Amino acid sequence: MPVLTATNLYFAHGDTIILDGVSLSIEPADRIGLVGRNGTGKSTLMKILGGIVKPLKGEVALLKGCRVGYLQQDPNLDPEDTLRDAAERAFEELHAAHEEQHQIYDQMAHAQGHDLDKLLKKQAALEARIESLGGYAIDHKIEEVLHGLGFTDAQFALKVKQLSGGQRGRLALARLLLEQPDVLLLDEPTNHLDIEGRLWLEHFLNDEYKGAVLMVSHDRYLLDNVVTRIIETEQCRLIDYPGNYGQFREIRAQRRLTMLRAFEAQQSKFKKEEAFIRRYKAGQRAKQARGRQSKLDRAKESSTLERPMELDTFGFTLPKAPRSGDIVVALREASKKYRREDGTDKVLFDSLSLSIGRGERWGIIGPNGAGKTTLVRCALDELPIDSGKLQLGASLVIGYFRQTHEELKADETVVRYLQGVILREAPQAALSEQQARDLAGAFLFSGEEQEKKLGVMSGGERTRAVLAGLLASAKNLIILDEPTNHLDIESAERLEDALDMEGGFEGTLILISHDRALIDATCEHLIVLDGHGGAEVFHGNYSEWAEKERQRKRQESARAAEEQARRDEQDRKRREAEERKKTEAARQSRPAPRTNGSNPSANALARMKTEQIEARIEKIETRIKQIDAELSDPDVWRNQAKGESLSNERNALAAEMEPLEFEWSRRANE
Repeated sequence: MPVLTATNLYFAHGDTIILDGVSLSIEPADRIGLVGRNGTGKSTLMKILGGIVKPLKGEVALLKGCRVGYLQQDPNLDPEDTLRDAAERAFEELHAAHEEQHQIYDQMAHAQGHDLDKLLKKQAALEARIESLGGYAIDHKIEEVLHGLGFTDAQFALKVKQLSGGQRGRLALARLLLEQPDVLLLDEPTNHLDIEGRLWLEHFLNDEYKGAVLMVSHDRYLLDNVVTRIIETEQCRLIDYPGNYGQFREIRAQRRLTMLRAFEAQQSKFKKEEAFIRRYKAGQRAKQARGRQSKLDRAKESSTLERPMELDTFGFTLPKAPRSGDIVVALREASKKYRREDGTDKVLFDSLSLSIGRGERWGIIGPNGAGKTTLVRCALDELPIDSGKLQLGASLVIGYFRQTHEELKADETVVRYLQGVILREAPQAALSEQQARDLAGAFLFSGEEQEKKLGVMSGGERTRAVLAGLLASAKNLIILDEPTNHLDIESAERLEDALDMEGGFEGTLILISHDRALIDATCEHLIVLDGHGGAEVFHGNYSEWAEKERQRKRQESARAAEEQARRDEQDRKRREAEERKKTEAARQSRPAPRTNGSNPSANALARMKTEQIEARIEKIETRIKQIDAELSDPDVWRNQAKGESLSNERNALAAEMEPLEFEWSRRANE
């Protein structure tokens, strides 16, 4: 049974229709990726499903007893909460259940009869609810999720008002994941996540979370590794595809090719009919022509096929850049650090050596705050290195895409901006208006969008405009710092096409990104910063480096397991030796049994019946077996006090057993 259904949803902004009669059904264990160009209604649909926005028509139904969690881009957090307290608010319902449980226990202390039975049933139901909400061990869960999303223990005490926008976004995601709703609606969950955070999120969604997921994401690797169904927003409709993102691309290409062939066949048929009508409308066959005209009009009105959205390729020839020297950037034993607010130094990289040759493609990866942008600025001599040597190549014409674009003029259109930036940066490659429109079209600006002013554009549209101008301005070294932060998938794939050698860019590329698909598609060398001052130069693409890392972690895990097994064996032998010593010491210090009346213990045994002695021996043997079973569990010895207590109890029981067995044996031989 579907956990969430939407039926005949309609939504519009003024005269602009966003969703037109769309329906959707989400099953309990679904993993769905929602894709489509920016502005086609993905976020609107998510907000409707999450109850944030009401549709103008249609309805949304949630299965009784189920909860929906929606990741908002602007989370509502208490600024005075600490980071950890804000995350723990995910368990407010659990805390309320614990409080109710304590109240029930207080009532049970004074209740009797029927009232007590009612309270016992209520307590049992509440216990099940507490277990479903997270139980009792929530501290570990909170820390696991916060660590997985990139927070450190030192940040747990920071107040929300001290956090950056990216940190607040990660905190909102952490709290939502901790809430464990039945349906997760994730709108761009990888925003502000580095590669490690994205890998952790993949693991959590695949292995930890058991509910349904509907996710808008521009991270193609996340969609490939998590989702099993793709829904595309296109022309106010939803189109459902089985499989992950890679399979979706193949099926969509086949579907659109089939649709295009059917459209072209229909258009060809219409043209033949129109040619017949023109030829015979005034002759002897005019009546037949008029009949065909009526039939053609009805066909066009009722069954005209839509032309499918094109899956065209990058179709603009980039201008040639001047040739740079063979060596573009060379660093020798370079180091860089900065002083933190607490007075300590943070090392970004130390003794880093690398050489970037003409035409090479380099990616820089690492956790947030590792110093990726600083490394690039040092390599361009914008910032001084603390030690080492820097050599910049000859004849460099550098284009630098930064994360902010304050230099844009709000009243310029895309076409005018492109003409202006090319004229300023590369006068020899100046564009006519038609060439500027062709360039804009190559970067997915079509029709009226080319006349749109930069000031009213979305972040993704402005990014595409800046990238178009940068790539067409004849640079032989291009640095891209997080270029896909605001791009939809189709725009990111268009950037890949433009950066490809066949796309026309023949220069050197340095790319900072967390987009694993983009790095894989464009870079064959990597600089990996670990965030602790370490820097690795790797010659290969991201997938090759990731596989090397997986093998390294498997080997480390195997070595750690072997070392733990060795320590466990040593501990076991040590415990056995200590137990033997204690037993021997107890035996040697115990006085020999006496048969005269001066030994109270012997006198007590003499007064016991044989059946009592046998019962006591049996009880001691049973308890000794239980203790031996407990002592064989390695977990017991992680609590040293408990292990020693059990050992002492066993020694005492063994000491008690010896005279009992002696007395029983003496009586048996009489």
